[in-house]
Amino acid sequence: MTTKTIAIAGAGLGGLVLARILQRHGIEATVSEADASADARTQGGSLDMHVESGQLALHEAGLYDEFVRFTHPQGEHTRVLDKHGTERYVEEAPGAGEGGRPEIYRTDLRAILVASLDPGRIQWGRKVTEVHTLRSGQNELVFADGGTVTADLVVGADGTWSKVRPLLSAVKPAYAGVIHIEITITDIDKRHPELAKVIGPGVLFALSDGKNIGGHGGSDAHLAVALRTDDPDWLSAVGIDWNDAPAARAVLLNEFADWSPELTGLIRACDDQMVPRQIFALPIGHRWRRVPGATLLGDAAHVMSPYAGEGANAAMLDALELARALVEHGDDIEAALDAYEPPMFERAEFAARMSAAGLDMCFSPSAPDEVVAFFSEPRG
Repeated sequence: MTTKTIAIAGAGLGGLVLARILQRHGIEATVSEADASADARTQGGSLDMHVESGQLALHEAGLYDEFVRFTHPQGEHTRVLDKHGTERYVEEAPGAGEGGRPEIYRTDLRAILVASLDPGRIQWGRKVTEVHTLRSGQNELVFADGGTVTADLVVGADGTWSKVRPLLSAVKPAYAGVIHIEITITDIDKRHPELAKVIGPGVLFALSDGKNIGGHGGSDAHLAVALRTDDPDWLSAVGIDWNDAPAARAVLLNEFADWSPELTGLIRACDDQMVPRQIFALPIGHRWRRVPGATLLGDAAHVMSPYAGEGANAAMLDALELARALVEHGDDIEAALDAYEPPMFERAEFAARMSAAGLDMCFSPSAPDEVVAFFSEPRG
């Protein structure tokens, strides 16, 4: 067991899993989070938890049974449509306990993790602005409020635009060529049952012409209206305020004008709060030379597109493996980081390749043919 001080930047899934597993082993760690509270902002839609990564981390965190309570019974149901609304592929959800990738809302999973930590372990409203290495060899987190924290180990779990990453790497994420406008249809099963059937109870992929309407159904539908464009400034170039819901709908309906009314109905019926996003990724194979007393996990280390479902799972597995290394190596933090980083680099490179291939497949000119072929392949 280490007696060294550990500071985790970011209370996303990876940072919380790391703090929770360390807590179970009696190791102190503080989590600094820019959000003012756990419910300061929405956390996004549904996640599928993989056996070998996300689920494994939840077992190690002692939270697997709690996780199962919040999973969606038919979350693994899959529908693939073309722009005409023609069903090209369907996979029924497996029976209870049979599926390998049960779905859970990100908000629910984060709440489980937050509740599992001792009071005071998370320091809310502390936005990291930069990180310095001191003469002592320790690293110092500097916060927007002017405060600082010095630690023997700083872990950057602070996402795509990590403030810890520059301490280790000068590489920045690059635009991946895809725009998402995230939408929600609250109470879709009650308010719009006909649209709920279009999505199905699980995952929807509606793909054609370099565009995609996809996401997850359930009591609330969480979807991304997405398009591939070489213009990274597309969101501003259309000349609207994305907080203006009627204007945003008009832009999207124009982009998807030749899609079926059943699919564009999802845009018409969505809640007024829409979240426009550019999709970014670090280079495949991103890695860094060892920096004493500092490391990264999750998107801070290897942000990738969401088109392989690997992001959250990879972050949680990173957290698990880093926690295991710290437990095993005790006060020798450098030995722990030497044990953690090389395998993480290899895992991340593989996942990033999968994600890049998934993006190309979903936005291919021949979509959804390649996606149908992918899902139709026998899987062991």
